[in-house]
Amino acid sequence: MFPSPIISVQYLNHYFGKGTLRKQVLFDVSLSIDSGEIVILTGPSGSGKTTLLSLMAGLRTVQEGSVKVLGREIYRASNQKLLQLRRQIGYVFQKHNLVPFLTASQNVQMTMELGKNMSRKEMCREAEAMLELVGLKHRINYYPEQLSEGQKQRVAFARALVTKPQLILADEPTASLDKASTHTVVETLKNLAKYHGCSILLITHDNRILDMADRIIHMEDGYLKNNVRIA
Repeated sequence: MFPSPIISVQYLNHYFGKGTLRKQVLFDVSLSIDSGEIVILTGPSGSGKTTLLSLMAGLRTVQEGSVKVLGREIYRASNQKLLQLRRQIGYVFQKHNLVPFLTASQNVQMTMELGKNMSRKEMCREAEAMLELVGLKHRINYYPEQLSEGQKQRVAFARALVTKPQLILADEPTASLDKASTHTVVETLKNLAKYHGCSILLITHDNRILDMADRIIHMEDGYLKNNVRIA
């Protein structure tokens, strides 16, 4: 088990561009997320939410400030350490980012190939069980082009969740899901938080899932504006 908080961000600033085109997009951001906590990040488009999430995931270079994730400092971390960290995080992109020439099952198995030593049979069994959990039992051997946008996103969820990571970061994960699929995904995430101590931070504009959160953080123009704990 990792120490709490799972995420600790202190005085984070971030910029895009160089010289006269340099623009600050995050301003003095500080926040923490504890083990087993579900936090929703809201705010208008362009407010810096995706940038913040990608910095926490080690997908962007931290320029100023401290970002500690799973007990590791990301600022000035080596590429090798960032790679090791990314392997411990379940990340759901705004677009599913599935590999087009792999089946749904094979896309999910990719995550396990990067982590624990498992036989091909074990990986296949785990992938199929997770796909069944998100309602894709009959689409296990389908390729992405044979799936709807909502089904692709559920495969992306299964890929992120299959290793039961201690941290899940998700960017607009339910945008393409219908009501039933959203309910399935939300219940799966809740169970991971409750029974496995998984921390979850997700960006959303989806009012249907706000009640799953322990806390809602609102962001505008690169600043954290509100940090509200749900009773």
